[in-house]
Amino acid sequence: MYNDKIALTMQDILDKDFKIDARGYRMQEVDQFLDIIIRDYNEYNNIIKRLSQENKTLNDENDSLKQEVRSLKSSIETVKGGEKEITNVDLLRRISQLEKVILGHEQ
Repeated sequence: MYNDKIALTMQDILDKDFKIDARGYRMQEVDQFLDIIIRDYNEYNNIIKRLSQENKTLNDENDSLKQEVRSLKSSIETVKGGEKEITNVDLLRRISQLEKVILGHEQ
């Protein structure tokens, strides 16, 4: 995904051999290689920052959705409980209606 932005692999860095002059490694070659490494590390840092921010955003959204699901489950349970719960007042109304029907037919 991000491989097109990264020039060196860990193996490239490990296997890098510099040519040796009479005074040691060629400074220009070492500097060029280090510049590539610096760009890669900078890109790695940018990728890490982007992914960290994306991760934080997704975690926040996930937490929000979890809270919404809990709330909806609670609402569903309340509605289900309200439909099944019969109070004494409901029972008295039903008895009263049944008495009217029964006594009304006998009279």
